[in-house]
Amino acid sequence: MTTRVLIATLAAGALVAAGCGSKSSAATERTQSTTAPAATRSAVAPAAHAAAKGPCGKAKHAPARYAHVVWIVMENHAYGDVIGSSEAPYENQLAKRCALATNFRAETHPSLPNYLAMTSGSTQGVSDDDPPSSHPLSAPSIFSQLGGGWRALQESMHSNCALANSADYAVRHNPATYFTNIRAACARQNVPLGASPNLSAKFTFVTPNLCNDTHDCSVSTGDRWLQTFMGKVFASRPYRARTMAVFLTWDEDDSGHGNHIATIVAAPAVKPGRTSGRAFTHYSMLRTTEQMLGLGFVGEAASAASMRRALGV
Repeated sequence: MTTRVLIATLAAGALVAAGCGSKSSAATERTQSTTAPAATRSAVAPAAHAAAKGPCGKAKHAPARYAHVVWIVMENHAYGDVIGSSEAPYENQLAKRCALATNFRAETHPSLPNYLAMTSGSTQGVSDDDPPSSHPLSAPSIFSQLGGGWRALQESMHSNCALANSADYAVRHNPATYFTNIRAACARQNVPLGASPNLSAKFTFVTPNLCNDTHDCSVSTGDRWLQTFMGKVFASRPYRARTMAVFLTWDEDDSGHGNHIATIVAAPAVKPGRTSGRAFTHYSMLRTTEQMLGLGFVGEAASAASMRRALGV
């Protein structure tokens, strides 16, 4: 009897050990990330990171230069509307499994000046959301820096480089359309987002439609869209080759939180759970991307703080 009890006890212990990192462990992580009080999340996080199997932490060192950088831009929600919100389980999981800038701010309101700022290093004096016909710009931008090496993927856009709103497509969220000095490239490289995104360009700018970017729909709608789309990004050949980095940001907050927005950074060399409280802006994101791609700096990116060392990208 004693021998049988001892064997049973050892077997139970082996089952518990084998369960580490299993579905039940993942379920516990999801529950902690969405239900733990804000004050205790930092204490919960290390255990979650250890069990995480995500897109980051797969490489020991970041490359001096990346072959591909992808930006995904969401809409009109403050940091606290996303980080720590039960409506955004995927985004919070991604923040824990990759890197999070906790003190990132947009430049201004409304949307368009922020899109121009993040791509050209300046709001270009724009303070409204009017279409390209009202704001023909010839300033340098990351698009003009790259020539044929960029692509914009615009969900629900009806034709290449569309210069006017249509249904769930908002031209103000498509900054490349405003720069007249890249209009020919725009006609070729600014394309509707399809089911299988082409991420082969050095720089890819991704805009969900007005529902999926949470401008007109809920945070949870955007979270579900991101889970599907980011899955495609992380499964892509460039990301699996460890030559791609991804920035997920917001254009602005809800006008009530000092323009404090979330920005999540993913790359194979990013340490899971890494955070930085350093002050960053869209100009920082632009500078960092230009560094990663071996470009010069345009506009305010020249003096902005880089995010590379702070977030390990």
